Amino acid sequence: MKKVSCVSVTVTVTLMLLLLLPYSSEATLTCTDVFKNLQPCLNYLVNGYGKPPPACCAGASKLATAASTPADKKTACTCIKTASQNIKLNAAAAQALPGNCGISLPVTVSPTVDCSKIENNATCVVPTMQSVV
Repeated sequence: MKKVSCVSVTVTVTLMLLLLLPYSSEATLTCTDVFKNLQPCLNYLVNGYGKPPPACCAGASKLATAASTPADKKTACTCIKTASQNIKLNAAAAQALPGNCGISLPVTVSPTVDCSKIENNATCVVPTMQSVV
C-alpha cells in the first residue's frame, strides 16, 4: 500500500507542476483532465498485472474522445510523458492498456514518447521497446 501512496503523491506533485506549464491556446484539454481520466489506471500501470479495472478503461476511453484535435493530443502526450517519467511504469502494461480496454488512445503512455511527432490525426511515436525497458 505504501508504494501506491508514494506513486499517488508523485502524480499529485507532477500534476501541480504541470499546471504551471503553458500550453497552446488551441488546446482545450488540460493536464488536470488527462490525470483525472487516467488516475484509475495508476495501480494497473505501475503493478502491471491482470486487466485494467473498468474505471480505468472508462477514463482512458473518455481521454481518447477528448483528445480529438492535434493541440489536445500534444497536450495529452506531454502530460502523460512527464507523469510517466516520474513514476515507475510497467512498460508492458502501459503498452497493453488500449488493447486491454478495447480502445485506441491518441497518445502512448510512455516516458520516451516523442510528442513532437503529432500532426493532425497522428499518434505519438514511441521508440523501440528495448529503449523503454
